[in-house]
Amino acid sequence: MARPLPASISEKLPKAAELFAERGFEATRMEDVVEITGVPKATLYYHFEGKEALLVALLSDLLDALAAAVGEALDQRGTALDRLTGAVRAQLEVMAAHPVECQVLLAELGRVGRMPDIAAAVSAAFHEPVQKLLADGRADGSLRKVDEETAASAVFGAVTMTGLHSLVLTGGIDVDRVARTVVALVREGLAVS
Repeated sequence: MARPLPASISEKLPKAAELFAERGFEATRMEDVVEITGVPKATLYYHFEGKEALLVALLSDLLDALAAAVGEALDQRGTALDRLTGAVRAQLEVMAAHPVECQVLLAELGRVGRMPDIAAAVSAAFHEPVQKLLADGRADGSLRKVDEETAASAVFGAVTMTGLHSLVLTGGIDVDRVARTVVALVREGLAVS
């Protein structure tokens, strides 16, 4: 997306995510997006090269929110283990606030994996900060030594898949319940005995 997106258009775009979640990316046409959002086709194409660019914008907003929430959790005081617990909860809260975008992410996981901007945003939003946190935890004695890259992926996967499972099964995320369970598993697996 090369041009800045006016708020009047940006606030209508989550409806496009609803279409992608309901029909699938391939089955959704730009004409369908025009119809549900009320944004003229020429305006959509002025801001987006096509459906994939629109998908990138929708997922980028989700990942920006994730980066901000995880960053705030990691900036808190406490041990690395305490801050990791906060990061897990922060990710679940973002997912609960953006259920449709998360469902699109799940449905289009293969496509998303081939989008370098989205892969880089996932890495910057969660993987890199958590990898650093895992190293900090080894230094402060609250976390055991692990392969930080793999462990960050495992934590991200545990939170993401558990949150998505809850979304698909119940239509929402009980953040407290899911966070308690995932955090218990993460703490047990990473805490120093």
